[in-house]
Amino acid sequence: MPAEFGCDGMRRRNTHSRTQRWNDAVTALGKLQAAYTAWLEALPDNQQGSATAEALQTIVDLDLTELQTIEPPRGFGHD
Repeated sequence: MPAEFGCDGMRRRNTHSRTQRWNDAVTALGKLQAAYTAWLEALPDNQQGSATAEALQTIVDLDLTELQTIEPPRGFGHD
């Protein structure tokens, strides 16, 4: 069963704010990007230039700094 459901099958209420979920998502993207960087650097020479290497390079080349600087609006009545 997906993580957003409890053991009783009922959907869990997300208690994190949208801002916290945004920050968590951006942090997760940064960690994934670091993992893909390590994978790319560990590829053997005979796989350099492969479709896998190209896909990894595309991920590694993404500039996440703009995402990291965004502060989402707090919402109606919270500004």
